[in-house]
Amino acid sequence: MAKKATRSQKRSLSSPTVSASIEHSTRTSSDGRIVLRVKLNEGMKRSSQLNKSGKKPKAKQKKINKKLDAKKPKKPPTAFFYFLEDFRKEFQEQNPDVKSMRDIGKACGEKWKTMTYEEKVQYYDIATEKRAEFDRAMIEYNKKMESGEYEETDEESEFDNV
Repeated sequence: MAKKATRSQKRSLSSPTVSASIEHSTRTSSDGRIVLRVKLNEGMKRSSQLNKSGKKPKAKQKKINKKLDAKKPKKPPTAFFYFLEDFRKEFQEQNPDVKSMRDIGKACGEKWKTMTYEEKVQYYDIATEKRAEFDRAMIEYNKKMESGEYEETDEESEFDNV
């Protein structure tokens, strides 16, 4: 019949490198209690840094700064943002004491959710017109980039040092 393993044996079975690196020292305090001190070495510190899946935590990656092209067309806002412009003006006229953008945004979101499609159509129309203009501008921009007309030098870009 096999013997049951004690706690210390179980620990040594689960992580043999860690248990070998721990030093125990026992002392008795002045009031008669036994004090157990555990010293950890580098192996134990590294193993405690591992996450639950057993992998090391990922280091924060630096964001790669893409050069912003000042000549590239900006994407147009969505229909909701065109609605937000109109709603903000009306809301501030009706509620001059509310200054918080958070409160205005919440009220706007609630109103947008309750609106019917017929009420939203005017904003969708504006958004599609602006999107069509943006698409035409992007096609033109891409043609100029391919032809080399927009070859950017270090001196031209105003966003390089941002």
